[in-house]
Amino acid sequence: MQSPFLSHMDQALDQARRAGERGEVPVGAVVVAPDGRVLAGRGNETRSLNDPSAHAEVQAIRAACAEMGAERLAGCDLYVTLEPCAACAGVIAAARIARLYFGAADPKSGGVMHGARVFAHPQAHHAPEIYDGISAAAAETLLRDFFRARR
Repeated sequence: MQSPFLSHMDQALDQARRAGERGEVPVGAVVVAPDGRVLAGRGNETRSLNDPSAHAEVQAIRAACAEMGAERLAGCDLYVTLEPCAACAGVIAAARIARLYFGAADPKSGGVMHGARVFAHPQAHHAPEIYDGISAAAAETLLRDFFRARR
């Protein structure tokens, strides 16, 4: 018997809030194992680490790989509050994430449904199942409020 769908987007939103409190762009991500166990959750860390690759989803994938002792996360789900950029989509493919759930669309910098559409390319070695719009309003509000406060 298959268990009912359980969203972990609230945990990703919590990671995003924490990132915003640290002055990072409020994006959060959570990696979930096939058994439903949360392997890792992270928020953006690009500013605190002076690392342009330290996006929430990359940081969460790195931590989950360390937790699993593996370079790939086959069967795992990734919840992220904002549509991943092209670079993050490449990492998601390399990690062999099974399902990607994201909140807010990113028409300016997204790489999944917008822009590069990484998983649609024939060169993509792996494409996860994609579910968009999960808690999109909450994710959009976090981002809008963050940027409004800085203008």
